[in-house]
Amino acid sequence: LQLLGLVQVHGQGGVKFQNWAKTYGSSPELYFQPTSVEEIREILDMARQRDKRVKVVGGGHSPSDIACTDDFMIQMGKMNRVLKVDKEKQQVTVEGGIFLSDLNIELSKHGLALANLGAVSEVAAAGVIGTGTHNTGIKHGILPTQVVALTLLTASGEILECSESINRDIFQAARLHLGCLGVVLTVTFQCVPQFHLHEVAFPSTLTEVLDHLDDHLQRSQYFRFLWFPHSENVSVIYQDPTNKAGPTGLRPPSSSASWWWDYAVGYYLLEFLLWISTFVPSLVCWINRFFFWLLFSSRVENIAISYKIFNYECRFKQHVQDWAIPIEKTKEALLELKAALENNPKMVAHYPVEVRFARGDEIWLSPCFQQDSCYMNIIMYRPYGKNVPRLNYWLTYEGIMKKHGGRPHWAKAHSCTRKDFEKMYPAFPKFCSVREKLDPTGIFLNTYLEKVFY
Repeated sequence: LQLLGLVQVHGQGGVKFQNWAKTYGSSPELYFQPTSVEEIREILDMARQRDKRVKVVGGGHSPSDIACTDDFMIQMGKMNRVLKVDKEKQQVTVEGGIFLSDLNIELSKHGLALANLGAVSEVAAAGVIGTGTHNTGIKHGILPTQVVALTLLTASGEILECSESINRDIFQAARLHLGCLGVVLTVTFQCVPQFHLHEVAFPSTLTEVLDHLDDHLQRSQYFRFLWFPHSENVSVIYQDPTNKAGPTGLRPPSSSASWWWDYAVGYYLLEFLLWISTFVPSLVCWINRFFFWLLFSSRVENIAISYKIFNYECRFKQHVQDWAIPIEKTKEALLELKAALENNPKMVAHYPVEVRFARGDEIWLSPCFQQDSCYMNIIMYRPYGKNVPRLNYWLTYEGIMKKHGGRPHWAKAHSCTRKDFEKMYPAFPKFCSVREKLDPTGIFLNTYLEKVFY
């Protein structure tokens, strides 16, 4: 690296990158962990001189190859500071590499919180917005809707400030940037005063929930439900702000009893049974019902600080798909998926199918662009890392989602190409023209993004 004269940054060779689920990986030629904007500029210069591409990665949580590259990889973990907390506006400005798990704790020291969070917080601020991470709540948008400003280092080394009032077009593109517009250096989030959540989970049936969907959506601010395929079983989850701090009567998340249920039963026993089902697929229907009866058939309550309720463990390695469809299609699409499973006894689906909701927004590549949406998340676990046959289920699900005007979650694996995205996203051409202007030589592209844009 010293051949280039000026270079202060050192790239490591021989680093193997893998995403959290270990479903995708790559071997970047050089792996960097910069600590300053100057270093990132030098990496970009070096990439240009050697005709290499650059991929920026945060927590590497995306269950797809969106962060993979064989050229240069920049891991932003060392650029993870909280830069400013504005108590009056209730806003926080952070470096792009900060993990939300660290940000949650910092905010809480200032009596603030993010209004909504995904299931996982070991993810970097810039990556969360880059892929359109979401949770649930029809009054809440996807996480990028909480972003009020950001700064972007472009391929040419220029720093752009972006917000509703400055570089507005770039802002609407960069709030869900796919890692292809530049390096997100800082993000400013709109926060809310710190709050506790009261979570109630109770059993129901698919028919009941779908027939009374509007009631559920109005009854709870963060409503979602889990459907157990091959059955009518549903677990309804309400999460709502409360003034009570967790009373002693509620089971604390870390008690030994809950450890027993969560790990001995919910993790190890489930993994073992799913492994056996790879030899006898018809067991899956029984496993889904058994676990519903074991873990989800009684009412459970919990109260904790908001981020502890929003976050939950994703159990073990898995393949996932997650599409957003217009909210009015929820019932039709789910019943169609249920019928498809009933009509193909060979097609098995692990639990749960997680159904969440999000408010429409104006972010160009948001799956909720200009429509309130229902996200339908399907999972196939990989017990002990073993792959399970899923192609049939995957394609059936994608077919149903496409038919109902669905758009795939950007972080998850999907089989869509540019033709699909042009149909799905009215603002797709606008995004492409911003991307081509900011990165004319495609230095930030990779295989995943080529399928999106070419």
